[in-house]
Amino acid sequence: MDKMMVLMIVGMGIVTYIPRMLPFVVFNGGKMPPFLQGVLKNVPYATLGALIIPGILLINKDIWFGFVGFLSALIAAWLGANVIIVILTAITALSVYSFFM
Repeated sequence: MDKMMVLMIVGMGIVTYIPRMLPFVVFNGGKMPPFLQGVLKNVPYATLGALIIPGILLINKDIWFGFVGFLSALIAAWLGANVIIVILTAITALSVYSFFM
């Protein structure tokens, strides 16, 4: 392998390692402030929304397909379900919708 390629792989490893290890070093086993806990708790839902909303608006064939998935995910998230459950709920609702349409 080329020396530049090895250095690039090592560099990428270091860059991905730092954000994973930094919280352990900064908080040193202590509790995070409540505000930071609240922000981090909502990150998966914000990310999910950022990924799903553009997809709903850009569907060309059946716009209702996007709205069914969005509404089912929204209801599951509003009821306080885990992010994985929210995704599985949307997938199940879309599977049922596509079976009957």
